[in-house]
Amino acid sequence: MKIAVLAPVAWRTPPRQYGPWEQMASNLTEGLVKAGIEVSLFATGDSITLGKLDAVIAQGYEENRDQDAKVIECLHISNLMEKAGDFDLIHNHYDFLPLSYSRLIETPMITTIHGFSSEKIIPVYQKYNDHGYYVSISDSDRHPSLKYLKTVYNGIDTTAFVFNDHPQDYLLFFGRIHPDKGTAEAIQIAIQSGRKLFIAGIIQDQDYFNTRIAPFLNADIEFLGAAGPEQRNDLLRGASALLHPISFEEPFGLSVAEAMLCGTPVIAYHRGSMPELIKHGKTGFLVKEMESAVAAVAQLNTIDRKACREWAVSRFSQERMVKDYISLYHQILSVTS
Repeated sequence: MKIAVLAPVAWRTPPRQYGPWEQMASNLTEGLVKAGIEVSLFATGDSITLGKLDAVIAQGYEENRDQDAKVIECLHISNLMEKAGDFDLIHNHYDFLPLSYSRLIETPMITTIHGFSSEKIIPVYQKYNDHGYYVSISDSDRHPSLKYLKTVYNGIDTTAFVFNDHPQDYLLFFGRIHPDKGTAEAIQIAIQSGRKLFIAGIIQDQDYFNTRIAPFLNADIEFLGAAGPEQRNDLLRGASALLHPISFEEPFGLSVAEAMLCGTPVIAYHRGSMPELIKHGKTGFLVKEMESAVAAVAQLNTIDRKACREWAVSRFSQERMVKDYISLYHQILSVTS
């Protein structure tokens, strides 16, 4: 079986700091290689993989802003599509645009839908509903007009996150600094709980940071900037809880699963995929508003951190994700061959 994995090219695969789609393309590729499958990763030239790297773009367009993102997209996607006949299957992690090639090539394409940027992109998915193969990353993120093969949860390299049963006394916000992710709400939860808060992530909305975050920064509310893999592991495992007060229907939430892999419970707003990721009262708390979140902080000592780790390993491991996708590959190829 020869598989082509099409990664995004906003960031390196795997990303140095932020880049969840690139991270999942990497986790899948490396897992498939370990399972003995021949894999070509189509990504940026500075990407790292045990498989074969095929690149026509040196750096991601978010890391080198001198590039035009649309031009980069066209060069990158067409590079794979012109070689489609070399593969048994293409696994698309690049959203809707590659679908427009799918009727022009004979190689079947499976697309992991990592979320919808807006309703405006749905018509493209609808057009290829009966030709493509769609996978959702949570049941909550399924669009009612689309047909799906299966839900496959994002899989994480569990060895990259170290369990810690003796956390420090700080709370953690880990994610994009953006209103959707609830950074400002996390600050208020920490203040009302009388707890120290570390904030780590890229600033995606500078005005939001300047007006809603920066005025509250002090010795107890610290902004650390973007965190790479090693610092991420240290921050997550050391926290008494991860605060995740999202204000949108989040498709998955990698930091939630990563925190639990460290044994760290998560206090999240009850939206999107959060009920699928968190066992309320066992691996964290699902809350409706800030008052409930503050109350949940006071109940953190009731959570068994070892149970958090065990739950995350059983549901969100790289091995489980790879096994699920290999099964789907065989299912697709049995129909198309």
